Amino acid sequence: MNFVRLCRCLPRLNGAGKLAKMSTAVEQQRVEITMPTSDGATKNYSPKIHTIVDEISKLTLLQVSELNELLKIRLKIPDAPLVGYGVAAAPTQSGQKEKEEKVVKSNYTVKLVKFDTSKKVQLIKEMKNLVEGMNLVQAKKFIENLPQIVRADVSEKESKELAEAIKNAGGECEIE
Repeated sequence: MNFVRLCRCLPRLNGAGKLAKMSTAVEQQRVEITMPTSDGATKNYSPKIHTIVDEISKLTLLQVSELNELLKIRLKIPDAPLVGYGVAAAPTQSGQKEKEEKVVKSNYTVKLVKFDTSKKVQLIKEMKNLVEGMNLVQAKKFIENLPQIVRADVSEKESKELAEAIKNAGGECEIE
C-alpha cells in the first residue's frame, strides 16, 4: 500500500490543519514506539505511521468506507468478490465434478504393485531396461520396495505396453 497517497487523502477527510500540526509535533519529538513481533524481535514504527493510524482510528464507519473507496480508486485496487460460506462453494464443487467426469483421461501412471518371486531376476532386468538411467542395483532396490511408480504421465498406449512388458517379466502393475 502506498502510504504517501494515504497521507495525501487524509487531510481532505479530517482537515488539513489538524493533521499538519499533529505530524509536525510528532516529528519534532522523534519518539519511536516499538512493538514485539512474533519472532521476539522488536519492530520500530515511524511516528508518521503512528499519526496515520491515530487519524484513521478516529474516523467514523462512514468515513472509513469513503476512505476505502478513495484508496481503491487512487491505488487502482479491484474490488474482490465476497463469497459466502457454503453458498457459492457447493455449486462450484459440483460443477468441477461434472467437468472432471467429462474430461477424457490422457495421462496415465504405471505402478508396480507385486511380483512373482520366482521371476525376480527377470523382472529386475526388465525394470533396468524400462526405466531410463536405472542400473541393476537400483532396479533390485526398486522392486523390493513396492509399490513403486514405474512411469507417470504417459499415454494410454504406452501405459498398456509397459504393463504388458512388466506382466511378461513376472510383475503385476496398476494403471492409474
